[in-house]
Formats: sequence, structure tokens, C-alpha cells
Amino acid sequence: MPNSNPTAEIEALASVIGGAAYIDIAKWHLYLNDAKLHATVAQQLYPLLLKGPVKEEQVTDILAKIPVKIGGGQREIPLLDLLPVHCQVDLMDALEEYQAKL
Repeated sequence: MPNSNPTAEIEALASVIGGAAYIDIAKWHLYLNDAKLHATVAQQLYPLLLKGPVKEEQVTDILAKIPVKIGGGQREIPLLDLLPVHCQVDLMDALEEYQAKL
């Protein structure tokens, strides 16, 4: 099933990711799907899910490399820095559940 239609799998993963985690800015919670970041995260994480059990270090490394533009693009902050720790845990749980279904 994982390679039957990678685009559909990435879209399904993006949907899971988009509802599992949010960025926190001044106590405002913006879910990754609302921030239009869920597809980018899914594209980066999907190959990891195909290789075997996903590790937290791998996920945090990827999240640290995804830039989020703020202030109309004046600055960029790594996505990892905008995710509260409990959202990172929720994201890992969602990835593990998704991977179990592959």
C-alpha cells in the first residue's frame, strides 16, 4: 500500500499532520493545516515512514529545517521553534499511528 499512490499517501499524511499539531504565537494556536505547512511537513516526513520506525530525533531534525516566514517574509523561524513540546509529542503519536496503518 505505501507505494500504490505516493501522492495520495502524502495528502493523507498531510491531513493527519495538519490536525495533530499547531504553532503557538503569543498564545494563539494555528494548526499546521491552517498555516499551510502540513503538506510541506508531510512531504519531508513521508520517506521516513517508509524506512521503518520513525525516531523523534529524525522528526525534530526535519522540523528544524523547515523555515516559517514571519513579518511578511522579513524573518524566518524554524518550525520546530514554533511548536510547543506537547504538540511535538502529539505529532509523533500521529506519525506512529499513521505508520502502523501503512
